[in-house]
Amino acid sequence: MLAEMRIQGLGVIEDALLELHPGFTVVTGETGAGKTMVVTGLHLLSGGRSEASKVRAGAAKASVEGRFEGLDAAGERATEIVTDAGADVDEDGSVIALRSVSADGRSRAHLGGRSVPVGVLGDLAEQLIAVHGQNDQLKLLRSAQQRAVLDRFAGDAVAAPLAEYRRVRRAWLEVLTELEERSSRSRELAQQADMLRHGLSEIEAVAPEPGEDVELTEQVKRLAAVDELREAASAASAAVSGAADGDPEMPGALGLLADARRRLSGVDDAVLRDLEPRLAEAATLLSDVGAELMTYLDGLEADPERLERILARQAELKKLTRKYAADVDGVLAWADDARTRLDGLDTSDEALAELAAKRDELAAELAGHADAVSKARRAAAADLAGRITAELAGLAMGQAEVELLVRPKEADAGDPHAVAVGGQRLHAGSEGVDEVELVLKAHAGAQSLPVHKAASGGELSRVMLAIEVVLAHADPVQTLVFDEVDAGVGGRAAVEIGKRLATLARTHQVLVVTHLPQVAAFADRHLVVDKGTADGVTRSGVTVLDPEHRVDELARMLAGLDDSEAGRAHAEELIGTADAYKRDRERERAKPAKKTAKKATETASTGQGKTSANTSGTTSGTTSDKSARAKAALSRKKADTGK
Repeated sequence: MLAEMRIQGLGVIEDALLELHPGFTVVTGETGAGKTMVVTGLHLLSGGRSEASKVRAGAAKASVEGRFEGLDAAGERATEIVTDAGADVDEDGSVIALRSVSADGRSRAHLGGRSVPVGVLGDLAEQLIAVHGQNDQLKLLRSAQQRAVLDRFAGDAVAAPLAEYRRVRRAWLEVLTELEERSSRSRELAQQADMLRHGLSEIEAVAPEPGEDVELTEQVKRLAAVDELREAASAASAAVSGAADGDPEMPGALGLLADARRRLSGVDDAVLRDLEPRLAEAATLLSDVGAELMTYLDGLEADPERLERILARQAELKKLTRKYAADVDGVLAWADDARTRLDGLDTSDEALAELAAKRDELAAELAGHADAVSKARRAAAADLAGRITAELAGLAMGQAEVELLVRPKEADAGDPHAVAVGGQRLHAGSEGVDEVELVLKAHAGAQSLPVHKAASGGELSRVMLAIEVVLAHADPVQTLVFDEVDAGVGGRAAVEIGKRLATLARTHQVLVVTHLPQVAAFADRHLVVDKGTADGVTRSGVTVLDPEHRVDELARMLAGLDDSEAGRAHAEELIGTADAYKRDRERERAKPAKKTAKKATETASTGQGKTSANTSGTTSGTTSDKSARAKAALSRKKADTGK
């Protein structure tokens, strides 16, 4: 989760530190105070696009620093990103991310004290933070985005068949492209094939061997300089083994070593005698060298005819290296590549028929995977629509009904990517053959219409919030940010939105920027963005509100006056209602644990008396729960009526 965030030099914010609650944190403030800069800072920290215009006037740069805790809980991918970046993780398991934007627009990113590409922050943020704003609402109105939402909700049920669909589709498209290319460019491809065959014929006629040109060059050097080589080898042999005629005046190194060994072996001195074995080793080595020199000399003969044959072979190889590659190994590589290319340039009727058969086989397999994806989507769509509808009932849209329509996308007449699925000719796109549309029936008797046509501004906000609440339970990220998604609503609906966000905060860290006091009342921590002017300069900062000042802020949001007694009374009532709701939810959450403990006690107990006592206790608890629910309902009713 995001534990802290510091913003410096961003918009009207000069320097602000946000200490975030692991549950529900709300950010409020006057219009223009800089609430949106908090979300802008989160976007920057998430690797979003930087703009020099966001840098505070007179500041050299803007920077946003965030400290993330609990990386282990975020999954292996988050830890892998941090590790691959070489970032330093603190002893408590937290890591610090930093994004800065200079006044000239240059952007820098750091993670765990290491400079990293901005994209690394984006990859990490995908695992840790999801920012939902009014722009995201507009995106969700698009069919492609609605399909992405459905797939995200469905999880592996759609992801697995969709992965197989994409795998087969890639192979299918490759065959389609190859077949079209061979059919439309048959003459050109035939010419290319003739050129490749001619080259292969030339190479095969010469039949070069790997590294043959290098070996022939060495042989030519040796044969061309045979006299010089014989003279050098003969002199070296004489120096090692002595003169060939046994002249005692030229004993060679071996003769001198033998004399030295005789002299040392005949003395009565241990030190000198110990040197004799080392001379013996040297003599053995020199003897081997001398033998090799004699072998070399025996094989070193002038052979003009052989030299001529080698030179002729070199000329043949040079013809190939001038046309196809720099050396013989390159020529052989060209030949291998040419054979591979020839296989793909076959434009004969047999080759085209084989490709067409492969295309049809892949198309049939693709259709099967497409049908599996569609079925999984339709099943998930019914489940998702039911859950969204249930959420809307709790958001003062009890009569509203949502549907997610999964329809096949028919192919146009000339669509090259059409495939037959269930007797229909459909467009096989990268995401399948389906179009997804979110439709809304606002109330009983109303016509079902696309959500952007059926919903008012406030209703649209509630629909989108319901979607986010439903998806959040399947979303792996721990931190959810909502930027005024409650715009256009108020009264009872606003209270219900607050309840939904408070419920969401039981499983996620929730950060909400809002102007609604009914929403802010449900927060676990309340931050306010204050704007002030000193010496003609406007500055904003962020303050954590204590209970008393929180009442003042809610009163300001309710009545526009923080010193209004009526406003303060209403604010206190809102906070009391919210606290009662959260206490009720905590008790409900604790019920399963209590039931489990009680069941264990009943199992361990024996005898009728103990059983009767347990039964009596259960009845008492039920009565108490009914009373608590009645009180909670009364509190909610008061809040809904705006008292």
